Amino acid sequence: MFFLKDLSLSITLHPSYFGPAMHAYLRSKLLKDVEGTCSGEYGYIIFVLDGVRIDVDKGRVIPGNGGAEFDVKYRAIVWKPFKGEVVDAVVTSVNNIGFFADVGPLSVFVSTKLIPSNMRFDPNLNPPAYISEDQTITKGSHVRLKIVGTRVDVGEMFAIGSIKEDYLGVI
Repeated sequence: MFFLKDLSLSITLHPSYFGPAMHAYLRSKLLKDVEGTCSGEYGYIIFVLDGVRIDVDKGRVIPGNGGAEFDVKYRAIVWKPFKGEVVDAVVTSVNNIGFFADVGPLSVFVSTKLIPSNMRFDPNLNPPAYISEDQTITKGSHVRLKIVGTRVDVGEMFAIGSIKEDYLGVI
């Protein structure tokens, strides 16, 4: 699910960057450091809004090295997947224990236990696939799945998915 979130980041700046272009440098550093990253609390930071209206405080000099620390406040669009959310994904790999699919930056694993019983794994196909009378799931297939659970590691998020309900499976 997508959210609009007010966030802040502390950026340390070397004295060589002090000057008239300092605020522009802080803005570009913020965009480079946060867009496309994953936070366990907020999810994936997709886009920083109002790139021109980012709020930079006056800063504090760091004793001992002459640098300065600035608190930068900004608004961002974040995406955090939730248990029970239905998403569209692209299958990246298929094996005998299930398949992996990508939903943007999120990697989702769908186990054989969460695949309908009428689908069977056929390792003899090239590439290997799960097949049934009316569906084939192979690498590159577009599937609709339901997120059963999520796990957050440092800078990454993973999920378990299911296609065992109505209206889920190959699109």
